[in-house]
Amino acid sequence: MLYHLFTSLAQDYSFLNVFRYLTFRAIVGILTALVISFWIGPGMIRRLGYRQMAQTIRHDGPESHLAKAGTPTMGGALLLVAIGISTLLWADLTNRFVWVVLLTTLAFGAIGWVDDYKKIINKDPKGIGAKNKFFWQSVAGLAAAGFLYYTAQSPMETQLIVPVFKNVVIDLGPAFILLTYLVIVGSSNAVNFTDGLDGLAIMPTVMVAGALGVFAYLTGNVNFSQYLGIPYVKGVGEVLIICAAMVGAGLGFLWFNTYPAMIFMGDIGALALGAALGVLAVVVRQEIVLFIMGGLFVMETVSVIVQVASFKLTGKRIFRMAPLHHHYELKGWPEPRVIVRFWIITVILVLIGLGTLKVR
Repeated sequence: MLYHLFTSLAQDYSFLNVFRYLTFRAIVGILTALVISFWIGPGMIRRLGYRQMAQTIRHDGPESHLAKAGTPTMGGALLLVAIGISTLLWADLTNRFVWVVLLTTLAFGAIGWVDDYKKIINKDPKGIGAKNKFFWQSVAGLAAAGFLYYTAQSPMETQLIVPVFKNVVIDLGPAFILLTYLVIVGSSNAVNFTDGLDGLAIMPTVMVAGALGVFAYLTGNVNFSQYLGIPYVKGVGEVLIICAAMVGAGLGFLWFNTYPAMIFMGDIGALALGAALGVLAVVVRQEIVLFIMGGLFVMETVSVIVQVASFKLTGKRIFRMAPLHHHYELKGWPEPRVIVRFWIITVILVLIGLGTLKVR
């Protein structure tokens, strides 16, 4: 909104031309989302606490988590508000990529909101149930995938790019819809699995979103993309503003979510942020790089799959508890140690992902 206002006024006030630059609007977007988070965060925490919107703790989880019962949840609403407002203020709202990312994020947030609400009202950690959750995730994921496929304006937008190998691209055709669906839904659930300790999921999300913002800026710039040998996708640079908003909102949320947490993200935040990372990776054509940078989310998801498969097939558990962060808790690692070490792993993986820009 402000972007369109300021660019129209720039004809008369030349100093407003600065808002035409993506990098400047990204900085302003980060600060806007951060300020919104700081501004409404305390009031939202009080309101959720007053309405008894408190976390329901799993009885089969670590005993140390029982003390967290009563902490307000559904804090992901704070993230969605900050991301939404910042994006609407500073992004080019005529850009189709902006809208598909934003609407997909909000759709998955709505699924998470219903799930969280059911958990609180029914005092049941299962919420709406895995089947219902997966059904609605599939609807939203397929809608986004179909939109991106049928609105693609160049073959590059539906090809799979293999990092490191400069000239290796795979024409997906209609299989692009399946890949996009799997990336969005898989990423959404992966972040949700990771969201089990105070601040554990939000900081890796911030780091991966920031890195995807770098890819978005370079992919949307014809000169940088040609120099680096990455695909050029016209208009995709604008999603840098959403990436920036996610960084600002995430850092603002971490202020309240850091150990010991004053508020939990809930499914409303975890499902939405995971879906946002997935669709961002698709539009910047870096699905494989997301798999690398989001390696922490992948490890958490794989630990759950392996644990369930092992128990059903052999009656034995591989890990003391899944997801993986609970395994290390039960090994005696204090919660802050698990969190910070997992953050460090993400820093390394994000740097490796960014390194693929030059290794060709």
